Amino acid sequence: MSPIDLPDVFIHSHALVESPFIGAGSRIGAFAHVLPGARIGQDVDIGDHALVDGQVQIGQRVQVRPGAQLWAPLVVEDDVRIGPNTVFSGPAGPGAAGCSKVGAGAVIGANATLRFGLSIGPRAQVQDGAVVTRDVPPHAIVSGNPAHIVGYADTPHLDLPVAPRAASQLAAPPVLNVATARLVALPKIVDLRGALSFGEIGTHLPFTPQRFFMVYDVPSKEVRGEHAHKACHQFLVCVKGSVSVVLDDGRARDEVTLDSARMGLHIPPMVWGIQYQFSPDAVLLVLASDTYAADDYIRKYEDFLAARGLPGR
Repeated sequence: MSPIDLPDVFIHSHALVESPFIGAGSRIGAFAHVLPGARIGQDVDIGDHALVDGQVQIGQRVQVRPGAQLWAPLVVEDDVRIGPNTVFSGPAGPGAAGCSKVGAGAVIGANATLRFGLSIGPRAQVQDGAVVTRDVPPHAIVSGNPAHIVGYADTPHLDLPVAPRAASQLAAPPVLNVATARLVALPKIVDLRGALSFGEIGTHLPFTPQRFFMVYDVPSKEVRGEHAHKACHQFLVCVKGSVSVVLDDGRARDEVTLDSARMGLHIPPMVWGIQYQFSPDAVLLVLASDTYAADDYIRKYEDFLAARGLPGR
């Protein structure tokens, strides 16, 4: 029987609870062990046989399913779900620095293993059995061993119209949820010598390019981008193969697959952009409104939200 009496908390008679820092409305299941120093918020459900180490901080309305092991140091924010038999590993040896963190609303699947010191972003999803060895960005869905990004949660995927042979028959591209970004249909001219697509400044490109670069030979499991620009505009065209692009303005999100030289994507400043799921033959052409400037990049998502005056999510 646990030596600590918490009248507003249900503690199973076969649980061992050694910390008094447990919020009202929480539940501790049979054979669970909460070590001294752990701090657990309100309305948290700790399943049977779960272990919560000291120096673990758990927010409110968190679900920890049976058999999960939460080794310290670890911070779990509000509304997180942790699946059965998930293991958050602790430091590899004495004196190891760092802290693992799980952002609000994240979901960790059953039997997942997470290396010590990683950050799982808000509303990210770790699928069943994944072995996570790198930080997981906000909203990202990861799977496999080692885990890699396979998609993004809360991100509607827009289907582009099939490009007909004649330019006059090309349907207007869909309007994006990220209102400042825009898909642009590019003309195509076909004759016996082959096909040609083009874009004109003012008609198709909303800026005069000062720089261009091409991205290619990207391993299919790798992710590029993951940043926003303060002032620079970009125009993306996948001239060969295909690539998926995620856009985020802090309020709305989109995902679109670029797979034709007939479709361009304008990404204005202060829009978070991600490119992933490159096909083996993908060649992505990027036109930029400015020459390279390191201080124009925002590389942390929380800094991006702060720059837009938005709360973290």
